[in-house]
Amino acid sequence: MLLAVDVGNTLTHLGAFDGERLVEHWRFQTRSGATGDELAERIAGLFSLCGMSLEDVSAVCVSSVVPPLGVQFEQLSERYLDAECLTIGPGVKTGMPIRIDNPLEVGADRLVNAIAAYARYNEACVVVDFGTGINVDVVSTEGEYLGGAIGPGLEISLTALIDRAARITRIDLEAPATAIGRSSRAAIQSGFVFGFAGLIDGLVRRIEAELGEARRLATGGLAHVVVPFTETIEEVDDMLTLKGLRLIHERHAATAPAD
Repeated sequence: MLLAVDVGNTLTHLGAFDGERLVEHWRFQTRSGATGDELAERIAGLFSLCGMSLEDVSAVCVSSVVPPLGVQFEQLSERYLDAECLTIGPGVKTGMPIRIDNPLEVGADRLVNAIAAYARYNEACVVVDFGTGINVDVVSTEGEYLGGAIGPGLEISLTALIDRAARITRIDLEAPATAIGRSSRAAIQSGFVFGFAGLIDGLVRRIEAELGEARRLATGGLAHVVVPFTETIEEVDDMLTLKGLRLIHERHAATAPAD
């Protein structure tokens, strides 16, 4: 069984794959100081809830935007899983050429999403990831990573607003009833949900003006809140990053020298 691990700044998303089939997945809050021992304990607990154990894991593939945790997952794999750990980074063969000024700048999560999206469509595509930040990534018709755009995410923007505005309190972001909010809560809902929908549409249209027509896909925690109010995004896949990790692991295994 492959354990796919997507370590984000806010949440860590785990997926257990049996071949191409995603057996189960879990999310928990990312804690940058967590040790491999602590992570192993948490993962073992999640596995046990589903009738699985760490002994079922034969390989691990990790994408991490928190460097210390990438190292901890490698140590976890060696100590508790007796499994090879593939950490996405420079030198890992992904099968996707990177056509930006400095390929080392590409975040592992962005590349993984781009690979999964291109495998899905096999044509030019734009991926929008609603995470701590909003990442918009672009793939050419030929399957090349071309770059994209990065902006602030909804949650971090709401936190900044609350921190700077004394009379604004935290709310759950959900679909607004109207654009004209008749309370502070409704006004914030409108500004964030409709506002970020407009931001996404504006970016996607500008990208397509340069790239040409493309498929448009979203992923990430708050995609389901914003995407229904966009005019450009075609579909949402919450498991996109995990699927990309599985694909990269599969490709890496196929090119690895035999023992």
